[in-house]
Order: sequence, then C-alpha cells, then structure tokens
Amino acid sequence: LMWKEFTSGVVVQNLSFKTGQTLTVTGVPSADSTNFAINIGHSAEDIALHMNPRFDAHGDQRTIVCNSLQDGNWCEEHREASFPFNQNEEFQIKITFTNEEFLMTLSDGSQIRFPNRQGAEKYKYMYFEGEGRIHGIEIK
Repeated sequence: LMWKEFTSGVVVQNLSFKTGQTLTVTGVPSADSTNFAINIGHSAEDIALHMNPRFDAHGDQRTIVCNSLQDGNWCEEHREASFPFNQNEEFQIKITFTNEEFLMTLSDGSQIRFPNRQGAEKYKYMYFEGEGRIHGIEIK
C-alpha cells in the first residue's frame, strides 16, 4: 500500500503495465479538490492516458476529461458525462487496455473507453496529480 498526497505528485516509474492486466487505483479526493489526474504512459512528455476528473476546473464542472500527450503536445480531448466522484469520498478506478483502447471502470460500474493512440502493449510510467490521496495501486 502506498499513502501519498496527490499535491506533491506521485510518480511511479519502471512500472510494468501490460495488455491483459488490470490496474486498480483507489484514493480519496480532498474536501476542496478542484480536480485530480491519473497519467499512464512512457514518460512525462509521452502520456497515453490522461484521465482528469474535474469537480470545478478549467471551465468544467463534474466532468471527466481524457486526453493523451505526444511529444509534449496535448491531443484531442474526450469528455464524459458520467461523474461518480465526490470530494472526501473513496473512489476506485480499474483500468485495462489493448493496443487499440483503454477501458476504465469507475466506482459505480460505469465505463469509459478511450483510444490507445500510441498503440503500445506496455507502459512503464504513471503519475498522479491534483488534490487528494492515493490509498492503493495494484496491477494484476
């Protein structure tokens, strides 16, 4: 188990997250959280999945924004209507992927699909940011 504050930014490197595996992230957004993000990719400039639940940030209210970052440039954003997150309440996100897409299953059972634009079958970099705490990171 890993107890860390998002605010300081949690970086997990030399991770091995492959197609066919499930990454489970549990955490709690802080009471005054505006947003938080889970980033999965090869490096800080090369992110295949940026999942950003926004309580009230960047002009969005209670919206999940997904995107990818290639060579330091953001690509096209996807916005999701489903928003099963509450401040100060534990969440669980399960992420699996193929070389074509990421599938995120949220606490309420709703699912988000996002294209795996890089087409890779293994990622080794994960970064958490925003306001909250991570309770656990598990890959199996």
